[in-house]
Amino acid sequence: MHQVALNFIDGHTLFLEAKPGELLLDAALRQGIKIPMDCREGVCATCRGRCDRGDYSQDYVDPEALSAEELAERRILSCQTRVLSNAAFSFDFDSSLCRSAPAARLSAVVSRVEPVSDSCAVLCLDASAAEGALSFLPGQYARLRVPGGEQWRAYSFAHAPAADKQLRFLVRLLPDGAMSNYLRSGWRAGDRIELEAPLGSFYLRHIDKPVLMLAGGTGLSAFLGMLEQLAEQGGCGQPVTLYYGVNREGDLCEQPRLRGLAERLPGFAWHPVVMAAEDGWSGKRGLIPEHLDADALRAQAADIYLCGPPPMVDAMRDWLRRHGCEHLNLYLEKFADSGG
Repeated sequence: MHQVALNFIDGHTLFLEAKPGELLLDAALRQGIKIPMDCREGVCATCRGRCDRGDYSQDYVDPEALSAEELAERRILSCQTRVLSNAAFSFDFDSSLCRSAPAARLSAVVSRVEPVSDSCAVLCLDASAAEGALSFLPGQYARLRVPGGEQWRAYSFAHAPAADKQLRFLVRLLPDGAMSNYLRSGWRAGDRIELEAPLGSFYLRHIDKPVLMLAGGTGLSAFLGMLEQLAEQGGCGQPVTLYYGVNREGDLCEQPRLRGLAERLPGFAWHPVVMAAEDGWSGKRGLIPEHLDADALRAQAADIYLCGPPPMVDAMRDWLRRHGCEHLNLYLEKFADSGG
């Protein structure tokens, strides 16, 4: 057996044994260490890390997941890395993601539904009666079962963790979605909703450089939790900039909350961007990339967080690549409407 150390950004180290040639991810899961992953096929890069010591080989690695330069720097994908000797690997996320128990099932009750734009509402849940703590990292999400049915929907927590277990989820209201219809006309205070959480690997990493947040539509939800946590901590010592893109001015939501965060969080600025703006709109128009400065991004070596629908995420990644920003740290969450 090979002895393997896993080092994390929070300073914790976990240890495991790997059979010769065993995939690092398989060895970790076999011993209860849940390295964040999504595809298991060398494509998504969720499980990426670096080999600091030891020998290894990798199976398939998609060029979009790791570039040739990153491979030369001994960057690895845990799902494709075969351990060939005693080794040490490092990851730029917290050990808490690996050591946490599987996502918990719990029940909460609806306290209220708040319309926050022409196309979005905030679903407020009270989970205070649930046993144990509800732990999650801002940016992670929960799966909620639509009351009265078997459909499940995924929504990011729109707040930082709090001891009172009062939960908020930003929901886009689709024309005929199961959750959308419930929130428009079917909900009653006290309705019970089953949820599963925490899920996902989109969360704030250690901040030692400027942060650029790019939100499309209800992708704003994940950033609200991140920003709230930073405000509670008194800032991060780096500038944090949010670009928030929507189709129409009426789609903008949570603006009073964003203004409040700008007052509480030193170095934070936010810019709404409306694609199809009407004549009376005085803010930024068009698409988010039209308002970014690639030279400044490269000079700052900024960390970029990107959350939105697939077309927006794909277009933003293409823009970064075309403007020579592919070396910057990019963390992303791509979501679909899944029937609303």
